[in-house]
Order: sequence, then structure tokens, then C-alpha cells
Amino acid sequence: MTKKSEPEDFSFRPFKNLKKTIDAVQTKPAVTAKNAKDISCSDDEELFRIEMKGVREIREFRKIPVVQRRVMLAPKQRDAEKETLKILEDISKGRRSIRLEDTQEYVEWVNSVYSAAPIATKLHEGHFAIQDFLDLHGFTVDEAEAHIDDFLRRSILNGLRCIKIIHGRGLKSPQGPILKETLVGWLSGRYRKNVIAFVTARRCDGGLGALYIMLKQHRLKKR
Repeated sequence: MTKKSEPEDFSFRPFKNLKKTIDAVQTKPAVTAKNAKDISCSDDEELFRIEMKGVREIREFRKIPVVQRRVMLAPKQRDAEKETLKILEDISKGRRSIRLEDTQEYVEWVNSVYSAAPIATKLHEGHFAIQDFLDLHGFTVDEAEAHIDDFLRRSILNGLRCIKIIHGRGLKSPQGPILKETLVGWLSGRYRKNVIAFVTARRCDGGLGALYIMLKQHRLKKR
């Protein structure tokens, strides 16, 4: 018979007292919601300190270096970004003008009957000659209403096709461009049956402070 070998005796035994440690932890009463009332603590911070007793701070974690990852843009993205910055620089230095169509003040309205045709674009680009105009600078809303009514009625009766109304931008008014907003409301409301389209004028004709208006031509009945 083969003789049973004796277990080797190791001098390094790191888990020698592991069972005692586990038994000690398991027998230690835990702080629960039921017995937490018995702890003489004034607030949650005291309870937290009790629970964290014996926990050691890792000093190496006090300052954890943050490495900022550099986002690499694709060649097309870099080119687009450079182009945008170049445009902004040119605008700020007066080398390039802002397109009125790209601003929030730009106005464009087309009667639903004619919405399929590119009337607003042609109107804004100046394809139609201005036959008459009205300047509302210096008028209040009430004063402007009477002038607008009279001007539009005369234009319609005279068979005018394209007119212009200068309303201003309202930059100095504490209420903003109230004349402009009122005019837009009238043209798309009470005068809608007589208006084909209206749009912000070109820069040379008042730009954001004026409107081109295209009127319907009514045929007069012969007596």
C-alpha cells in the first residue's frame, strides 16, 4: 500500500484568520431602520459617520488626473467650420452683407391660391416695378391705419400691380416693430382677398423696414 503523504506546512498563510473575521462581522448587529432610532444622532450626517467608522481614505484618489480627449473632426467638418468662421469674420468687418432671408425679421406671405408659384422669390428679387409707395415713419398705429386703408383702396381702384409700404423696423420703439406686425396682420387678414403676396423688400428699397406687396388686378365691369 502507498503511504498517505502528510499535508505540507506553508509558512505564508494569509487566510489563516479569515473565518474568525467573517464570524465577527456576521455577529455584529447592523444598523437598520428599526434600531437607528436608538442611536443618539442629531441628523443623517451623524448616522453616516457611524456607518463609515473604520473606513480608510485612499489618499491617491484625492486628486485624480482628468485627461481631456481631443475630438478629431473629419476633414469635411473642419472645412465647413473654417468656412463658417470666415463668413462671420467677413460680416463683422463689413466685407460681406447678411442675407435678409436668413434673418428673423424677414417676412414672406403668399395667398394659398397662388402658393404653387414662386411669386415671393421673384417679388423679393425685384422682378416687378414699384408703381407707388407709402411711408409710415412717424405715424402711430391708429394714424397708420387710416393711411394704409386709403393707400390700398386707391391702389386697387387704380389697378396697380406692385406697391411698397415702408413700415420701419421699430428698433427705437419700446414695444418693438408694432407697425410692421399690424401691417402684416391686415394684409394677410382684412385685405387678403386683394393681395397675392407680400415680402420683405430688397436692401436698396428699405430692406427689413419695408414690404413689397403684389395686388390682384380686378377687371372693371363695363356699363
